[in-house]
Amino acid sequence: MTKISWKPGTMVYPLPPALISSGSLEKPNVMTAAWTGIINSEPPMTYVSIRPMRLSHDIISQTKEFVINLPTVNMVTAVDFCGVKSGRDVNKFEETGLTPIASSNISAPQILQCPVSVECKVVDIKKLGSHDMFMAEIVSVDVDDNFIDADGKFWLEKTGLLAFAHGHYFSLGRNLGSFGFSVNKKRLALMQKMEKVDVMVKERKAIILEKRAEAEERPLPHKSKFAKHKKAIPFEPHTQKFDGKAKFKKHFSPNGQAPAENFYKPKKHSFKPKKA
Repeated sequence: MTKISWKPGTMVYPLPPALISSGSLEKPNVMTAAWTGIINSEPPMTYVSIRPMRLSHDIISQTKEFVINLPTVNMVTAVDFCGVKSGRDVNKFEETGLTPIASSNISAPQILQCPVSVECKVVDIKKLGSHDMFMAEIVSVDVDDNFIDADGKFWLEKTGLLAFAHGHYFSLGRNLGSFGFSVNKKRLALMQKMEKVDVMVKERKAIILEKRAEAEERPLPHKSKFAKHKKAIPFEPHTQKFDGKAKFKKHFSPNGQAPAENFYKPKKHSFKPKKA
């Protein structure tokens, strides 16, 4: 194996495509940012880097507060939309269906649909170049109680968190071991067996769909054994646009009526920052 040296770039992945909420409950704002992470344990501190041209930059510079909301895989459309649209032009909460709710320790709102919301107070702003880094202390963590068991344990791995890597969104893979497994002989033996397994990365679904679209004009190569007709029916592409809202109303709403507002409202529990 050889390595090729490239010019400096942002090649540190994967990252969380976090929804950064700011402003107030009456006038909320949200944007997507992947340049975020933990920078200290005691006190717990984090950061988010934002371009000065963004509306969130102006708001957080004034309020000195923001919330890092961790989205799940079923929120990927909203996450992408909040990353390419500006709050100056559209109301992103109305467009995406995201719900702002009050935070426990700051004025900036958190997002109801995100299983984890990290409340932050800015302590310093570093001007770095293309982005300004908002360094902040974590003052509270709010979590969805649907993922808290009877013993009070929060199962973060069951929330289905979303990841971002090199311009694409991904779901997280299987659990490969807990922190410190390398010094536990039994766990180490199991993991060393797993390291010998070749992992194949599947082709992205978007590429598969593109290839399928190219083949739409072709007839079925052979008759399906499940077909009721004697002759094979040639394949015809869909002409009617899929209406997800109508399907939801039909299958999940009582009597086929539209669901009430805020149909799904998970409760959130607020915790003090935990020492690592």
